[in-house]
Amino acid sequence: MATIGVGAHISFVGMPMLNSADLQLFLAILREGNMVAAGRRADMDHSTVARRLTALEAILGARLFDRSPRGVTPTPAAFALQPHAERIESELMAAAASVAVQDSAVEGFVRLATTEMFGTYLIAPHVTQLHARHPGLTLELATESRSNSLAKREADIAVMLTMPPKGRLVARKLTDYRLGLYASHDYIERHGMPGTQAELTHHRFISYIEELAGFPEMIALDQIMPGATIAFRSSSAAAQQAAVAAGMGIGMLHIFAAGQDPRLVRLLADDVEVWRSYWLVMPSDLQRLPRVRATVDFLDEVIGMMRGRL
Repeated sequence: MATIGVGAHISFVGMPMLNSADLQLFLAILREGNMVAAGRRADMDHSTVARRLTALEAILGARLFDRSPRGVTPTPAAFALQPHAERIESELMAAAASVAVQDSAVEGFVRLATTEMFGTYLIAPHVTQLHARHPGLTLELATESRSNSLAKREADIAVMLTMPPKGRLVARKLTDYRLGLYASHDYIERHGMPGTQAELTHHRFISYIEELAGFPEMIALDQIMPGATIAFRSSSAAAQQAAVAAGMGIGMLHIFAAGQDPRLVRLLADDVEVWRSYWLVMPSDLQRLPRVRATVDFLDEVIGMMRGRL
């Protein structure tokens, strides 16, 4: 029976062959942090997950996780196994992609992880076009601000606000976009229209909860008004826009969304504008899959249509 320690390798001599499905289940447990969530991902109940994990540990002769009521904690053996399991996972996906390339049918599921505003205002309104072109393809839109979806294999494609860390990923700039200052008509009637940046010091603002912002690039207000009086914070950009529209204060909002909201008025348009970029990122072993290529083509088309508003 083989054992695994930090930096050690798995030996297959004199032991049953490892099952790739069990290794994928191991990765799901590692990424989710508990067996219930891993079971949901693998479409199996908790008892089956626990039984298969126990069997895998018996094959390896090593405990992979310490169990507790709060979940599971990886052991040094789990961290030693992780890179081997991830390489096998990547090879399996690459093999599937290589075979799929031979078939031009675009079908299956693609999970796209995006920031909230990109997904809500740019992708969702146009998704019917993708469905009309590829009725066998289901797009799963996960709007979030975290940057680790691809590393944890929670998404096939991600739209990020910054270049990804080094890894087995391919990335390119998708587009630039702009943010500007907005207030509601009601707020301006009550507090007046600021005519210069200096006059902004007399106003209250809306911004992000800084520690919950997934990307530092989300927080653009500090670039314009460091030390501004903040009356409301939210981790949701859409909630910030709603609060601005309700007259709570002035907000630094996405022009492609706020510019279409009749409740809002843009302030100091000639003086205040912040530019940011969206980056298209995906694992290198998925980029040739027909369903992924079709989704990327769709994203490029949407950006082309919306470029004037961005």
